[in-house]
Amino acid sequence: MTAVTRRTLLAGSAGLMLAATISLPVTSWAQDKITLRLSTSGTQTDQRSIAMANVFGPAVSGFADFQPHYNSSLVAQGSELEAISSGDLEMTICSAQELATFFPEFSIFAAGYVHQNAEHQVKVFNDPLMDPFKKKVEDELGVKLLAVMYLGRRHVNLRFPRSERNVMTPADLAGVNLRMPGTDAWLFLGKALGANPAPIAFSEVYTVLQTGSVDGQDNPLPTVVDSKFYEVTRQISLTSHLVDLNYIAFSKEVWDGLTPEQQETVQKAAVDAAESGRQAQLQKEEELVAFLKDKGLEIYEPDLKAFREHVQAQYVGSEFAKAWPEGVLDKINALGN
Repeated sequence: MTAVTRRTLLAGSAGLMLAATISLPVTSWAQDKITLRLSTSGTQTDQRSIAMANVFGPAVSGFADFQPHYNSSLVAQGSELEAISSGDLEMTICSAQELATFFPEFSIFAAGYVHQNAEHQVKVFNDPLMDPFKKKVEDELGVKLLAVMYLGRRHVNLRFPRSERNVMTPADLAGVNLRMPGTDAWLFLGKALGANPAPIAFSEVYTVLQTGSVDGQDNPLPTVVDSKFYEVTRQISLTSHLVDLNYIAFSKEVWDGLTPEQQETVQKAAVDAAESGRQAQLQKEEELVAFLKDKGLEIYEPDLKAFREHVQAQYVGSEFAKAWPEGVLDKINALGN
């Protein structure tokens, strides 16, 4: 029996039996200090982890003991949503891709050029168009999505200089062998960008760039720096073809056991943590642009409108878009530029 279940029973019929036995007033478990365990695959120094520890935890400390667990040390990566659903976990930070394994319509939020930037992500999450998505996750999985967290933008990073290949539109990627992660969805995105996608393991990316086996790769700027891809590439076209996100996911069972005031506190704490992490990640990206320029890379912004229109046209009518509710993509686009 989970801690949540035990507390719920105490608040119900078991609580009444206890009161009759020992003649003490019985209060809802929501008035006791509860434990909120967060299981995440991120490291302790990840911007999302820092935001949850420094903002969310202190904000709920009056009634909850926030316990973050990093590097999937508590629950195996990919199993967190099921753990919440079964009552064995209170919180996680999950991706749209993970939710799409349960609800295929969530794949729209993992598609190229659906989100335009970090601000657009927030507008989409807070718009009524998201209500049916959120409700389905609550009703069928027992998970409440509290806020959206900005993960970063993926860009095209190439071996040759801009004088040799100036990537301003999808047509400029014709013939470019671009390393992409090896799933069908990623390879589809690479092709939609106009390139020849090459499925190569991440561990091999540096070597294949160094030897010229591929012409480039796509990743967020922190990955380019952490993996030192700047040593074997010459330019980055800031295509922002995937503005990646995570959701702060909370147990609906735990939520329902909170008082209205506690629910309001948890909700605000999640939104504030997401905003803190968002601003930190945006600042980090700006700093990395300067770092990479100092390393000699040419960094520039292409025609994002041309890329967005071309890539979205590839998705419409594809297998990947079959699960998307009708009209939702148009509503998402209308919230952007």
